[in-house]
Amino acid sequence: MARRSKAGPPRPERVAAFGLGLSAESRAAAYLVAKGYRIAARRFRTPFGEVDIVARRGRVLVFVEVKARSTLDAAAEALRVRQQRRIADAAAFWLSLNPHDAGSDIRFDAMLVAPGKIPRHIQAAFETE
Repeated sequence: MARRSKAGPPRPERVAAFGLGLSAESRAAAYLVAKGYRIAARRFRTPFGEVDIVARRGRVLVFVEVKARSTLDAAAEALRVRQQRRIADAAAFWLSLNPHDAGSDIRFDAMLVAPGKIPRHIQAAFETE
């Protein structure tokens, strides 16, 4: 007998948030492409969590966290230490699957997205230990 999920249908606010996130990721990816980056992956899922965008520019491999909020300042405040650790773990997972990237310089960026504003790209938004 199949197990039934107790979750039920997603709440409307969660569906709206998901759509907003996808839109923000698309805007962020387009902005990076305009700046000369090549998108290697979007929504890269790992056992540790998801990286919104993996991009390359020259010898630099960039793992990008996209934050969408009502203002760019609110988006900047939304990047938490726990997420930084998750992204670093996901980056290590990427490198284990893509050994040809082992010689690349690695960077962790953030893209801040708000309605009606040009996305803000923060290079080297955080460091790993």
